[in-house]
Amino acid sequence: MAESKDTFEIEKTDVEDLVSSQEDFLKNSPPWSEQITVRGLFASMVIGVLYSIIVMKLVLTTGLVPALNVSAALLAYVLLRTWTRILNKIGFSSRPFTKQENTIVQTCAVACYSISQGGGFGSYLLGLNKKTYELAGAHTDGNSPGSYKEPALGWITGFLFVTCFVGLLVLVPLRKVMIIDYKLTFPNGTATAVLIEGFHTSKGDKMAKKQVRGFTKFFSYSFLWGFFKWFYSGGEKCGFAQFPTFGLQAWRQTFFFDFNMTYIGAGMICPHIVNLSLLFGAVLSWGILWPLIHRMKGEWYPDNLPENNMKSLQGYKVFIPISILLGDGLYNLFKIFSIIIKSVHLKASGRGLKPDQQSESIDDLHRNETFMRDSIPLWIAFSGYTLCSVISANVIPRMFPQIRWYYVVLAYIFAPPLAFCNAYGAGLTDMNLAYNYGKIALFILAAWAGKDSGVVAGLVGCGVVKSIVSISADLMHDFKTGYLTFSSPRAMVISQAVGTAMGCVVAPLSFFLFYKAFDVGNPDGEFKAPFALIYRNMVILGVEGFSALPDHCLQLCCGFFFLAIGTDLVKDLSPPKYGKWIPLPMAVAVPFLVGAYFAIDMFVGTVIVFVWQKLNSDRATLMVPAVASGLICGEGLWTLPSSILALAKVNPPICMTFHSH
Repeated sequence: MAESKDTFEIEKTDVEDLVSSQEDFLKNSPPWSEQITVRGLFASMVIGVLYSIIVMKLVLTTGLVPALNVSAALLAYVLLRTWTRILNKIGFSSRPFTKQENTIVQTCAVACYSISQGGGFGSYLLGLNKKTYELAGAHTDGNSPGSYKEPALGWITGFLFVTCFVGLLVLVPLRKVMIIDYKLTFPNGTATAVLIEGFHTSKGDKMAKKQVRGFTKFFSYSFLWGFFKWFYSGGEKCGFAQFPTFGLQAWRQTFFFDFNMTYIGAGMICPHIVNLSLLFGAVLSWGILWPLIHRMKGEWYPDNLPENNMKSLQGYKVFIPISILLGDGLYNLFKIFSIIIKSVHLKASGRGLKPDQQSESIDDLHRNETFMRDSIPLWIAFSGYTLCSVISANVIPRMFPQIRWYYVVLAYIFAPPLAFCNAYGAGLTDMNLAYNYGKIALFILAAWAGKDSGVVAGLVGCGVVKSIVSISADLMHDFKTGYLTFSSPRAMVISQAVGTAMGCVVAPLSFFLFYKAFDVGNPDGEFKAPFALIYRNMVILGVEGFSALPDHCLQLCCGFFFLAIGTDLVKDLSPPKYGKWIPLPMAVAVPFLVGAYFAIDMFVGTVIVFVWQKLNSDRATLMVPAVASGLICGEGLWTLPSSILALAKVNPPICMTFHSH
C-alpha cells in the first residue's frame, strides 16, 4: 500500500507540474494580436509580389510550379531578421522576432502568391479568351460562337474576390478533427514548421546565415544571367533560349537546353522522379509519337491544314495528354477515397489510434491548448460561407450570362465534402488533387448547360470548385505549420485572409504584366500557357463528345488513359525500391504539348542535386533549397524589368540565331 501511495503522490506531482508548466507557457506565449505585425504584413507583401511574378511565369510557360513554402519561410526569416538587426544597430529597440511571427508571414505570403498558381490564369480563366477559342477551333459544334470573354482587370479581380475567400471558411469547423484528433501529417506544412523551428534556435541562426549567403549569391548570378540573355533575344526565335544544343534536327523537335535558371532551380526542388518523368514524357511525345503521327499526314488528317489546327497534329497533342491527366486523376481520386474510407473505418472500429490512446508529450498538450485557445466560432464560419454563397450566386451570373444562379449554388453545396476529401487526402499523402475535383464540375456543368452555354459554364464552374477545394487544403497545411510552431489559429486565418486579399489584387496585375507585354497563349511562343487550351478542349469534349477528336485519336486516347491507370497501379503495387522509379503519368503528360526543352533544364537541376548529395549529403540537404530558390527568384524577377521594357517598346539590340547550311 505504501508503494501505491508513493506512486499516486508522484503522479499527482507530475500533473501539478504539468498544469503549472502549461500556465507558464500560455502566459509567455504571445497573444494572437501580437503575432500579426505591421512589419510582418509588409514583408508578406514583398514576398507575395515577388513570388506572384515568378509563379505566374511558370504557370504561363509550363504550368508546372514546385512547392515554394520552404523558400517563402526562408525569405520571411531573412527580411525580418535583417529589419530587427538594422534597427538595433541604429539605436532603436524593436519587438523580438519570434517563430510565431515567422509562421504568420510565411502563411500570408503563400496565400498571396497561391492565387497566381491556383487562380486559373494559365488554365480555366485564360481558356475563356478569344485566342484560345480560335485555337480550339472556332467553327466546331461544341466551341459555340461567342463563347469567350477577354481578360480584363476588373472582372478577374472581382471573380477572385467572390470565389477565393470561401475556401478559408469551409473547413474551419473540422480543423480540430484533422490536426488534433486524427493527427494528419500534412507533410508540406510539417516540413515548413521544422524549418522555422530550426531557424529560431542558436544553431539555426548559423544555418540561416549560410542559406542566406547561398540564396543571395545565386539570386545575383541568376538575375544577371537573365539580363545578359536579354541582349541576344532581339527578334523571333533569337537568343540562348534557341541554342541548338543537340543539333538543329533535335532543336526542331524542341530538344535543346535553353539555359533557363528558373527551370533548373525548379528541377532542384522537385523530386528526382518528377524530373525523370518529365524527360521520359518529352522523349515519348516529341521524340517518338509526334514524328510518327506527322508521317500519317494526308491519311489520318488533311495535309492542307496548318499543324496548329485542332483537326490536325495539334488535336493529338492536346487530347492525348488530356487522356493521361484524366486517367491519372481518376486513379488518384479512387486511391484517396479508399485511403480515407479505410482510415475512418479503422478509427471508428477502434483499431486505429485514437487521441486518448496516444501518449502525448508536454509540448503536444501545449500545442493542443494553443490551437484551441483562439478558436473561431462556428457561427462565423457557417454564416460567412452562406453569405459568400449568396454573393457569388448573384455576382457570377452577372459576369457570365451563360451561368445560371443554381449552377453556383450547386457548386457551393458539393464543395464542402469535396474540400474535406481533398484536405484529408493531402494530410495523409501530401497530394492536392483540387484540379481533379475541378474537372468533375467542369464535365458536369458542361454537359448540363448544353452546346450554347456549356463551354463557359464548365470553365467557370471548374474555377469555383477548384478555388474552394484548393484553398481549404492549403489552409490546413498552414494550420499544421501553426500547430507545430505554437501559433494562434485565429492569427493564421486572419493572415490567410489578408494574404488572399493581397493575392486577389497582385495576381491579376502580375498576369496583365505578362499578357500585355508578351504573346501569351501562342503555341509557338515562350508563354504557351498549355493548360488553357487543354482545359478548353476538355470542356468541348464534355459538350460535344468524342466527335471533337481527330481520326484515330479516340483509340490513342483510350490507350494512354488506361496506360496511365496501369502505370499508377503498378507503381503502387511494386516494392518501394522499384516503384519509386516508375514514371508519374501527370508529369509525363506535361511535355506532350509544351515541348522537351524545359524537361531538359529540370533534368539538369536533378543531376546537380544528385551529384551534390553524393559528394556532401549534409551540405546538400542544407543548401539545395536556398540555392534553388535563388536561381528561381533571380531570373524570375528579371521578368519584371523585361516586361516593362517590352511595354515601353524597347527591344534587345542583338539577335543570336542559328541556321543550317
